[in-house]
Amino acid sequence: MIAIIDYGMGNVRSIINALYYIGYDAVITAEPQQIDDASHIILPGVGAFGDAMVNIVRRGLDEILKKQVFEKGKPFMGICLGLQLLAKCSEEHGHHNGLGWFDAEVLKFNLNGSRLKIPHMGWNEITPASDHFLFSHLKNTERTFYFVHSFHIVCHKQNDVAATCEYGINFNAAIARDNIVATQFHPEKSQDNGIQVLKNFLEWNP
Repeated sequence: MIAIIDYGMGNVRSIINALYYIGYDAVITAEPQQIDDASHIILPGVGAFGDAMVNIVRRGLDEILKKQVFEKGKPFMGICLGLQLLAKCSEEHGHHNGLGWFDAEVLKFNLNGSRLKIPHMGWNEITPASDHFLFSHLKNTERTFYFVHSFHIVCHKQNDVAATCEYGINFNAAIARDNIVATQFHPEKSQDNGIQVLKNFLEWNP
């Protein structure tokens, strides 16, 4: 069973449909026992960083996830806002503290007069920074994935960067450390490559 964390603002339906498509049972939940029973945990996210953290703390999910991920070592995946929430802080609509799992901050795209539009929305190719299992067995030679975001994560430890992408600037498209992975792109909306990334995560045994 896969636990998709419910904190009131995630892109949960498309993720659970993708997991069903590749043959995995999943539950959308904020219940401690269901999260404890899960083999893998996914933190999705669409919306504002500050509101997301308020919901997570109000439901006690910050402590529940910390126990599952750091004490029990359960495989964890953040998606889009679910990646950004792992940083120490974000400048989205003010200053907001995040979960602080990574020595990182979330900044707004600054494209210095570029004609590129914000939010960054559409398909872009990523460049893996390592041979992480998350990007193995991709069917397409072009490693393109679907993005929708106006902010990006800046890691202060380069070893935490699992993939980068170019959109006016070079930004971090995925991060990873120990039993934690997270993608700025939406694997559940990225067709064959995204399905393979989700499958890799669910088969991952860190």
